[in-house]
Amino acid sequence: MMTARKFLPTAFLAMLLHTGCVSTTTLVEEKLDLGTGVTVTHATAPIMLYRDNSAYAAHARDYVYLGPVEINRMGEYSYFLWLGIWSTISDAARSYQRDGFESITLYADGEPLQLELVGWTLESIGVSEPIYVKPVASAADAYYRVTIDQIRLIANAREIELHTGTSPARVYLMWDRQGSAHASLREFLDHSLYGATALHRP
Repeated sequence: MMTARKFLPTAFLAMLLHTGCVSTTTLVEEKLDLGTGVTVTHATAPIMLYRDNSAYAAHARDYVYLGPVEINRMGEYSYFLWLGIWSTISDAARSYQRDGFESITLYADGEPLQLELVGWTLESIGVSEPIYVKPVASAADAYYRVTIDQIRLIANAREIELHTGTSPARVYLMWDRQGSAHASLREFLDHSLYGATALHRP
């Protein structure tokens, strides 16, 4: 027989699903973070950037996935950009993976967006459960605070580049055919608190 201690969380989750506190579309996911009580919304299709790294090995590439995150703390909204950083190079040769990501510059159709690292962990943005699925298990997660207007610039950009803070900068270019990622970003904006206004602002 199920004890009261086990029954209550199950009933609570069922209630959340029934009332729409946990919802998913093909482009955006919204869920309650049970460890902190905040509501987390994110795009389901991140943008993919890449950098050829043949200096280490033939056909080697470094990758960065990026996607927006909205944190709702009882009506107080915060926005972050998640980066999933990984490489095709073996673990032993990837000690530099996080180098330069403490400060990055994103170029959205040539418009520079300078972003500072908030942290490498979920705790740094105040959540307890994974948001984006890592492209590979060894990928590093990085989080940057952004505004909704900066997310709008990224969503509307046809070309996106990422420059790390290293000298010389490592430059990541946008992978071809990112239609689903752009659609997911736009849906995220429409879904967000200020999204409809931000997306159509001149």
